[in-house]
Amino acid sequence: MWIIATLIVYAIARQIALKLRHPVFNPLLISLIVLMPMVIYSGDTYQIYFEQNQIINFMLGPAVIALAYPLYEQMHVIHRHWRTILIACTLASCASMILGSLIAVWVGGDLQIAASVLPKSVSTPFALSTAEHIGGIPAVTAALVVVAGLFGALIGYPLLNALKVKSSLARGLSIGAVSHAIGTAKAAESNYQEGAMSSLALVICGIITTILAPFVYPIIAFVVNYTAT
Repeated sequence: MWIIATLIVYAIARQIALKLRHPVFNPLLISLIVLMPMVIYSGDTYQIYFEQNQIINFMLGPAVIALAYPLYEQMHVIHRHWRTILIACTLASCASMILGSLIAVWVGGDLQIAASVLPKSVSTPFALSTAEHIGGIPAVTAALVVVAGLFGALIGYPLLNALKVKSSLARGLSIGAVSHAIGTAKAAESNYQEGAMSSLALVICGIITTILAPFVYPIIAFVVNYTAT
């Protein structure tokens, strides 16, 4: 039942997005707004909904792997700018982890919430693994990953346009670094090269976050504990 409902709602949301062409009408956002009340009022739990949509969740892996093809076609750009790409992704990953965790603590969250927030800007497989490893709550992280992706997809391009960022490399990397697959889908719709650079940032930032998070989180915990004493 729920897989059929999900596909129908997303197909309609997709058509709305294509006709209106405004960041607010993001297909995923529309689908969430429609499906969440449906699940709540039906009396079913999220677990039931998730179980009936296992095939969609399974397709997440192949979909991410499919992003490798646009990267292959942009190898000349990657070869020319690999230092810039690596530095940008490293700085973006560190900034996202540090600022997100500190803001979570600043607004009243404990260190477990901070650990859950820390990997929010990378794709779900990376984020859940990282959160679990550093003591976060995977369920909270999963929700924040969706929020981060939607936030980037909704305001990423308007913000880049307001800042007059023209480079496809810069635009693609910035979207992929902070809004993972959801932002990458938006980037691919806007410009093929930006979509490729966004998918590259998605992968690199995921790897960097996974590697650095076990070292960054103890530093954040030390700073929080030290300032609290």
